[in-house]
Amino acid sequence: MQHSSRSTTLQSLVGGALALVALVLAAGAAQTSSDAGYGGVGPNFLPWVVSVALLACGGFLVWEAQSGGYRDLEEGSGAGRGDWAGFAWVSAGLLLNAALITTIGFILSCALCFVLAVRGFRSSEGRLDLGIKALLIDSAIGIAIAAPVYWMFTQLLAISLPGLTSTGWL
Repeated sequence: MQHSSRSTTLQSLVGGALALVALVLAAGAAQTSSDAGYGGVGPNFLPWVVSVALLACGGFLVWEAQSGGYRDLEEGSGAGRGDWAGFAWVSAGLLLNAALITTIGFILSCALCFVLAVRGFRSSEGRLDLGIKALLIDSAIGIAIAAPVYWMFTQLLAISLPGLTSTGWL
């Protein structure tokens, strides 16, 4: 498969971007406490492991691009263009989750994120349903996923997450 100079450059940029993400993560890890805790490792251990792995992968991708390009690439199976409406739904879900988690609590903000993400994915498939029944079903599923996660973290692991009430159950 013949690779153009443009595809080599773009492929190198992918590896470079991954290496940049690794360096940003490493900078965060360097600012995190290294005091050993439970299990003998500090809270910065995993970010260091991930940043080193990402840096190695980024370096490999750049090397691969420069030594002949990504080999045996299959033709993409997705749409020729991005679905901006779906992207907007999913982005709104993530941003609202971050904005509302301390106001309405973990369970409700994550359920809202789930509902909006489902809207986005369905929109990208051309199956967007804005009816009340779909909203209720997606909300129930979102709560059914978020509530056990919340309870596991707060009740079993004693990790503090923002709740709607001070009881620790909502």
